[in-house]
Amino acid sequence: MSKSEELTLEQGFQQLDEIIEKLEDREIPLEESFQLYEQGVKLLQGCNEKIDRVEKQVQKLNADNSLSDFEEE
Repeated sequence: MSKSEELTLEQGFQQLDEIIEKLEDREIPLEESFQLYEQGVKLLQGCNEKIDRVEKQVQKLNADNSLSDFEEE
């Protein structure tokens, strides 16, 4: 299991926010910015995978109050 899979979505988004703040600093060395960018991409991929899994598990309430799997329209 990768580090991004161990984090909750909220933790992943928080880390992404922190990375973005660091990348916006004009004083950051180029090599460090590449490392942060790579870390951010991996975090984003992990978050996207989690969102995809959750989306597939979402259920909707039908008109007759029964539950069914979420289906894309």
